[in-house]
Amino acid sequence: MTPPIRVLIVDDDPLVRSGLAMILDSPDDVEVVGEAGDGAEVPTAVAAHRPDIVLMDIRMPRVDGLAATEALRGSGDAPEIIVLTTFDADEFVLRALRAGASGFLLKDTPPVEILNAVRKVAAGEATLSPTVTRRLIEHVTRPGDQRGAASRRQARGRLDDLSERERDVALAVAQGKSNAEISTELFMSVATVKAYVSRLLVKLELNNRVQVALLVHDAGLA
Repeated sequence: MTPPIRVLIVDDDPLVRSGLAMILDSPDDVEVVGEAGDGAEVPTAVAAHRPDIVLMDIRMPRVDGLAATEALRGSGDAPEIIVLTTFDADEFVLRALRAGASGFLLKDTPPVEILNAVRKVAAGEATLSPTVTRRLIEHVTRPGDQRGAASRRQARGRLDDLSERERDVALAVAQGKSNAEISTELFMSVATVKAYVSRLLVKLELNNRVQVALLVHDAGLA
């Protein structure tokens, strides 16, 4: 049998933690292994419980989810992170995604969608549609912003280092396509697509598919 997906819940509200634990502990393939009430507790909790996924509240009073995400993803063998938020177009969410979070969930997300998101991230898939990614970027980037222009030039420079086939896969990832869909579109096996995605992450020094999508969006190519 496949072992259950191990989840750590991080939120300063005990009621939110309790509600999420009830949702996630109901199926056999997911197990809540621990809880934390602040980002400052995350390193110790991760070391103690070795979760596969961390559900991370973005706004906490001492150490927020952004700082905790950056610290976790900067360490070796870090778990995947899904950010929890009450705002779906928030600069802090975008910063957490750039830091390596695999997606985000609104706190009022239906239980079945929370479970599906956990399963998708555990399987290496993104939990963000390209539409949401684009809206996040547009929300926090002002028209004519020189930082946005500089970011676009830098992103295009990084993508210029890719081979034509690698760029094709990167664009497909940014369009929200699954490995199976990319396989069909680019006439390659799913295993080959997975190999290309892994190569992209290494070559671009990124953590996950969401960051690939963000880079392509930053370059203005999706």
